[in-house]
Amino acid sequence: MWLGEQYWLVRFLFQRGLAAIYLLGFLAAARQFRPLVGEDGLLPIDRYVEHASFRERPSLFYRYPSDRAIGAAAWSGVALSALALLAGPYWLPEPLAIPASMLLWAALWLLYLSFVNAGQLFYGFGWESMLLETGFLAIFLGAGDAAAPALVVWLLRWVLFRNMFGAGLIKLRGDQCWRDLTAMDYHYETQPMPNPLSWFAHHLPDRVHRAETFGNHVVELLVPFLYFAPQPFASIAGVATIGFQGWLMLTGNFSWLNALTIVLAVSLFSDGVLAAALPVAVPSPTPAPVGLELLALVLAVGVVALSVQPVKNMLSEQQVMNTAFDPLHLVNTYGAFGSITRQRHEIVVEGTDDEVVTDDTEWRTYEFPGKPTDSGRRPPQIAPYHLRLDWQLWFAAMAPTPRRQPWFTRMLVDLLEGDEGTLGLVAENPFPDDPPEHVRAIRYRYRYTTPEERANTGDWWRRERVGTDVGATSLEEVRSGASQHRRRRL
Repeated sequence: MWLGEQYWLVRFLFQRGLAAIYLLGFLAAARQFRPLVGEDGLLPIDRYVEHASFRERPSLFYRYPSDRAIGAAAWSGVALSALALLAGPYWLPEPLAIPASMLLWAALWLLYLSFVNAGQLFYGFGWESMLLETGFLAIFLGAGDAAAPALVVWLLRWVLFRNMFGAGLIKLRGDQCWRDLTAMDYHYETQPMPNPLSWFAHHLPDRVHRAETFGNHVVELLVPFLYFAPQPFASIAGVATIGFQGWLMLTGNFSWLNALTIVLAVSLFSDGVLAAALPVAVPSPTPAPVGLELLALVLAVGVVALSVQPVKNMLSEQQVMNTAFDPLHLVNTYGAFGSITRQRHEIVVEGTDDEVVTDDTEWRTYEFPGKPTDSGRRPPQIAPYHLRLDWQLWFAAMAPTPRRQPWFTRMLVDLLEGDEGTLGLVAENPFPDDPPEHVRAIRYRYRYTTPEERANTGDWWRRERVGTDVGATSLEEVRSGASQHRRRRL
């Protein structure tokens, strides 16, 4: 029976990968959480405290809504993630290894839960819930010389199944371009944050794009059923899943979504398969303690009970993507890109020193690290790091007007005030000495250059101005809201 497979090496590799992703998550929190959701953030943390209850969205920051607590939690998470990455619990004597491992992974989970539940819009991504769900299961994997509980490994496969199969279903039910196999004609150009290879992938022949889209359906809708098959079929599914996610990593910036999916796919292998494929010696583990096996059984019963709603959602014609059904994000539903935009719009934020704005005013552009503002700038490689403000700017460009987003207005105020926290999220501040007198937000349509255009100009993008989301506005005007009535094309 394949349930008797050993997973000591599987666990060891999985834990190192998960620790690396936690490390990225906490580094992003240390760098970005305070300017985004801190005391003076774009969505201040008091907003979370006032509009949520602790029962609905438990977080350390509900009790301690301060920048000092945020910083302490973020850097504690960085330190604990580094300890987990270095396999800290494995250094301890056998009786202590498993309790230490459980405490370490529980602390990581609790700290990251605090950021996700208090992070409001800036933490509303499916990979946040997936990291929490995966991280919670990691608490029960054990450490040291003891074998990993097979039940927990299979629960990891269940997370992976819902992630992949849910993504496949939402595409099949969603945009027509997934069904007529034209989705990849648009995806590489309109995805949230293209990377250096996205331009090249976009210009692949049409027949390759059709094959890509068809292959996407195979990997997301058929391959996941092999996750629960005996070896070597589960491992074959693992190779297919890792290859698919690797291609997505090569051609886009999707935070750590693809990296975490690859880490979860490690659970599809067994020690025997890994030992045959890798130049490593696999130790002969001792049996997992009875107490840990019992905890794994209780955990499995709980996961089955909590899976009812996610499964109902996944099978529903009204399937929704990336939803948590409990405040602890223990069992969630996933999905991505149910619809594909056909055109890429970008909001370009500009400022000027002029006290009076005229047709001759010279505007200077704020460059964001992941956004294609400058037509000649090569798309950057950001993932598996996560630029949260840049992602929200992509979403804002799909809305009728970004002024409906409270954080966007607050961002303009911060730029007019020269706020150091917000400017720390900008790649290039065109006003290094004094803040501007006026700012504005212009909407452009961006498209990739053709190979001929790029050969002639060196540019990656062509852009065309299509509107003004926020006309020229001063600090006083943006605070008072008077600029809402000044939709001038300046």
